[in-house]
Amino acid sequence: MKRLSALILLVATAVPAVARTQREEFNIPCSTLWKAVRDAVRNSGKYGIIGINDEEMTTSYNIGGWLSGKRTNSVILNPHGDGCEMQIQTTFSGIEHDDAGDFKTRVYASLAKMGNAPQSPPPAQPK
Repeated sequence: MKRLSALILLVATAVPAVARTQREEFNIPCSTLWKAVRDAVRNSGKYGIIGINDEEMTTSYNIGGWLSGKRTNSVILNPHGDGCEMQIQTTFSGIEHDDAGDFKTRVYASLAKMGNAPQSPPPAQPK
């Protein structure tokens, strides 16, 4: 029982350690990028939408399932000059899952579908 309690405590403290925010700069207005973000969240077939706030340009969603466990992620857009910064706040990206990378790929696909592909997708991050 002590080992199980120690394991639970270790997991509970380790999860926040892998939580992080990934940032991506775009050379397009946030209003254009927001349309792609909404499309990616709504039409991926992978995300359970928790909330979408058009005014603040934020969204939160669940991903994952029974075996891998549900993970909650959120996205916020921040205007930067003529461009826009997308921040993806995720509790897990790494060896088995790359939630932020997968989301970025979907956003780029949505931009391309809308005819607004501003730049090529970022190169894959080494794992």
